[in-house]
Amino acid sequence: MKNIYFLFLILLSGSLSVQAQSGKQKKADRLYNDFAYLEATDVYKELIEDEYNVVYNSKKLGDAYMNLRSPENAVFYYGDVIEDTTISPEYYYKYAQALRGVKRYDESRQWLRKYLESGRGSEEIQTMLNKDEYKSKATYKLKAADFNSEVSDFGVFVKDDQVYFVSARAQDVDVKDKTYSWNGEPFLDIYVMDKASGNIEPIGGDINTKLHDGPAVISPDGNTVYFTRNNYIDNKEGKRDKEKTNHLKLYSASNAGNGWADVKELTFNSNDYSVGHPTLSPDGKILYFASDMPNGIGGTDIYKVSVDENGNFGAPENLGEPVNTEFDETFPFMDTDGTLYFSSNGHAGLGLFDIFKMTEEDGVENLGEPVNSSKDDFAYFQVSDSREGYISTNRDGGSDDIYVFNKMNPLVLKGQVTDAVNGNPISAATVRLMTEEGEELAFLETDEEGNYETEIARDKTFPVEAKEIEYQTFEGEVSSMDSDEKDEIVYNIQLNPVTDVEYLAEIDNIYFDFDKSNIRPDAAAELDKLVDLMQNEYPDLVIEIGSHTDRRGSNAYNEKLAERRAKSTYDYLVSKGIAEDRIVEYKGYGETKPAIDCDRCSEDDHQLNRRSMFSVVKME
Repeated sequence: MKNIYFLFLILLSGSLSVQAQSGKQKKADRLYNDFAYLEATDVYKELIEDEYNVVYNSKKLGDAYMNLRSPENAVFYYGDVIEDTTISPEYYYKYAQALRGVKRYDESRQWLRKYLESGRGSEEIQTMLNKDEYKSKATYKLKAADFNSEVSDFGVFVKDDQVYFVSARAQDVDVKDKTYSWNGEPFLDIYVMDKASGNIEPIGGDINTKLHDGPAVISPDGNTVYFTRNNYIDNKEGKRDKEKTNHLKLYSASNAGNGWADVKELTFNSNDYSVGHPTLSPDGKILYFASDMPNGIGGTDIYKVSVDENGNFGAPENLGEPVNTEFDETFPFMDTDGTLYFSSNGHAGLGLFDIFKMTEEDGVENLGEPVNSSKDDFAYFQVSDSREGYISTNRDGGSDDIYVFNKMNPLVLKGQVTDAVNGNPISAATVRLMTEEGEELAFLETDEEGNYETEIARDKTFPVEAKEIEYQTFEGEVSSMDSDEKDEIVYNIQLNPVTDVEYLAEIDNIYFDFDKSNIRPDAAAELDKLVDLMQNEYPDLVIEIGSHTDRRGSNAYNEKLAERRAKSTYDYLVSKGIAEDRIVEYKGYGETKPAIDCDRCSEDDHQLNRRSMFSVVKME
């Protein structure tokens, strides 16, 4: 009886333990579904320590950390269970993304390949595998804004020297008496900083509420502001859909002089999906935004909608590919030159969210470093008619911060390749620009005037190599250091001609008949090329002539024959106008320097040995 009693206690204890764990599991999932990710992580960790639903809870803990933008933690928990055969292939991509977030790029590609092999991939995933370097034609220099706080700050818009941005700093705001369970920070508000004074205040009027507000954009005429806000009605808690999700909506407000009033929902909002992150075309006639509305390409997509002169909206239009992917695109910005900037975690990039630009000419391009990092980079904004702009990022760890950038146009490197002797331009010369590690950056060819041109990065040093078949190879170095105030660098190159006269004049050897020293017609044609070179291309060229014979006849006879051939060559050049002092010597070598060194020579061999040749003595 006693044994049965103890067995009953053991079974009861186990049952109570399972019930306790089950209750804790429900609590963790409820916190996660309510976006209380910070609290959820603690409960998931307890469940994993108790070895309860380890695979499931490790996945959820990884997801929670990714939502908290902490890939260094997410990669640890994903890594513990990623080899489990029951895991969904979507976690191959999530793990790959987390690995990118901690700069473990090679491992990330391994899991992207596995994601592709599962049949879930796309062309963009293939691009992520193939591409590992991202560069921008423009040069960006970044520094952290001096108005960042200890909590989240992001999403800048500038108008009339007023900097509008989103922050969780809860400055001078009474309604933000709660913190956001997602990350433990206060809810977001829109603030305005006066650039002249540096004074920061909450935006005036009826925009900020107890839940999230911002980011915002103001119409070109300054009469309307469009901004993002939680689905929020009548100063109450936000409205939720059937999945208990509180979505984002877009609102407008009118300029009332001392603030913003008459807040209205935009007509294409919904209680069932989110609409946010507004930006306007330069003329204010098109509103761009991000949304996860149905029938999109995947995740959140970038949309546009027309705005007429009365503030009425057309039908939202998905921008489609190549901007949108199966994952998330957010924070659009339309520059004055028609370039669309946006953030994405679906295009090939350096980390989590990267900033991209889209032009009709070049398609979608990653802005590269330093704009992008291994973490989240988003909310690009360029001040009109200025090099100044702003991005938002969590690259330094913790909360989002605003960075100010100075955008410099691409630096143009151009120059002319000329002959070092006569200064003439050299066409069809090749100019190669290299990295300091010896990799080729650009391969250029000069035009008819010897000019070349390309774009280079700033603050770097580039080895340069220039070649042309009639010239000696040039090797040099061009620097773009300290070029912030320049738009171009001029780097001219002079090539020294080769010292082979035959090569310079593009002539064949001057040949003679057996036992003859007269200039044959074919030899005269070649000598005329040399005359042209000396008179027109290189008027200061000084040469010497050396003539030769075959091996038939005695040495003494051949020396005399070679001297007659040298004299004939000399006389022909002088007769064509070449000054005598430009031919310092003409000499016969007999058979001592054969072109073909043979004991039993053929007739062709003998002919090749009966020749006159030229060498450069002086070229200035």
